[in-house]
Amino acid sequence: MPLSDTAIKKSLPADKPYTLTDSGGLYLLVMPTGGKLWRWSYRFEKKERLMALGKYPDVPLAVARARHAEGRRLLATGVDPMAERKAQRTAEKAAVENSFQSVANRWLQHWQGGVTPRHMAYVKRRMEADILPSLGPLPIAEIEAPEIVAMVKAIEGRGARDIAKRALETTGQVFRYAIAHGFCRRNPAAEIRPSDVLKATRKVNYARIEGKELPNLLRAIEVYRGKHITRFALKLMALTFVRTTELIEAKWEEIDIENARWNIPAERMKMRTPHIVPLAKQTLETLEMLRHLTGNSQWLFPGERSEKRPMSNNTILKALERMGYKGEMTGHGFRGLASTLLHEQGYNHDHIELQLAHAPRNAVSAAYNHALYLAPRANMMQDWADFLEQTMKKGKLIQLETKVA
Repeated sequence: MPLSDTAIKKSLPADKPYTLTDSGGLYLLVMPTGGKLWRWSYRFEKKERLMALGKYPDVPLAVARARHAEGRRLLATGVDPMAERKAQRTAEKAAVENSFQSVANRWLQHWQGGVTPRHMAYVKRRMEADILPSLGPLPIAEIEAPEIVAMVKAIEGRGARDIAKRALETTGQVFRYAIAHGFCRRNPAAEIRPSDVLKATRKVNYARIEGKELPNLLRAIEVYRGKHITRFALKLMALTFVRTTELIEAKWEEIDIENARWNIPAERMKMRTPHIVPLAKQTLETLEMLRHLTGNSQWLFPGERSEKRPMSNNTILKALERMGYKGEMTGHGFRGLASTLLHEQGYNHDHIELQLAHAPRNAVSAAYNHALYLAPRANMMQDWADFLEQTMKKGKLIQLETKVA
């Protein structure tokens, strides 16, 4: 008699395994431990075969019969059901291992050694949010340009053009890794340029005032009515003309008062190489006053809500807006002003570019370039600080006294 759910539920374990037969070789093996296992006994090419069909009650009677029926159908066509299942599982495993997501994960593990944890976390977050939902499940060797374009256009469609461009670049990096490790033979992302699929945008330069307006800005900073920490940030931005993130994420351990230099580590620099900022006497005085306010924190500029994080990157911009420079000046604008005025006064182009951390650097020269021309750069930075001080006091631009060739 065929099995029933009632009979299965009433079956109890015994000292030895025993079977409850259904039909066509399908039976339930009842173990002494209480486990109940579906088995199908059949013959293929004159050999006895035993196929596992699951565990009861995870696999109920109806499902076991359906699997049994599918196996009998394959057997009737001359296919060994167990060999077919093994081949299917192998194919499924290969599909997972060769999916874009699997290869992307391998690439991330390989790539993360050369980048900062912060940048790694950003790329991983963007990949999980923007790339993997579209390309993740697909076999990487079967992905073509249209699938990549659809992914990029979807990101652009929500107004994130820059992220769409980076997503295309990251996808190309994954494909290059895949080619190198035999997962595919071509890189369809390399066949697409951002301009081919993304709408053109007009390049926007960082807003900055003209040199003749600098005296008024310096005076406005000096009498700024906001928080003292913000005023010191504005002063140091003008004195050092580093990038905004390099300033607000500065730590006291980077400041070498004795040698009058600020050593910014490579992981905090845009070019991923170390950077030295010679400190003029006015800069040292400003830092000394700032230390009275924030010296107990690891940050020069701790966050307002939590000292575990540095100041927000919008703080300087908002301060400039409150001073009346909305749309006219940004933190980055101090870099452009310094570059223009120093070049106009005949300072050495290489010294200026190195101090702006603009100079091209490769992995070999990086360890050397950041320390090049330190003496003339220190003179230049002192000249610049003297210039800012006198310009603020006199209310007009003065002549920079060039002390370097």
